[in-house]
Amino acid sequence: MTPPKRVLALASGGGHFVQLLRLRPAWGGHDVTYATVHAASAADVAPAPLLTFRDVSRADWWRLPQTLWDVAAILLRVRPQVIITTGALPGLTALVLARPFGVRTLWIDSIANSEELSGSGHQAGKVATAVVTQWPALAEPGIDHWGSVL
Repeated sequence: MTPPKRVLALASGGGHFVQLLRLRPAWGGHDVTYATVHAASAADVAPAPLLTFRDVSRADWWRLPQTLWDVAAILLRVRPQVIITTGALPGLTALVLARPFGVRTLWIDSIANSEELSGSGHQAGKVATAVVTQWPALAEPGIDHWGSVL
């Protein structure tokens, strides 16, 4: 039996975090830490630890340095072996920051992106170990379809 891995499951709030929580059975038996923008989400993941970061999006890109700082602090604290994210931009920052350290990463694009991959999802394809879409029509080389969360 392989030893449990340190997993960081990170997503922005709202639907991104809800989709991430629906994936919990997939990492049973591992040491999981969750990270999102709302401290109140701790009740949703208990007894697992929850860390928070300041949110950022393309609409308020000037907040990116704060989010980078927060996510970097989370990575230093957790020292994950695996990062799983359902987006959005904060998840992409985690993948970018973790890449030089050989952390295995998985980007799962939101179910809401039915016609094209999200902007962050396209960028994740350049840095993530694996990128997954929830829509079979969006699968292409480098972007897999493993099914949907919903």
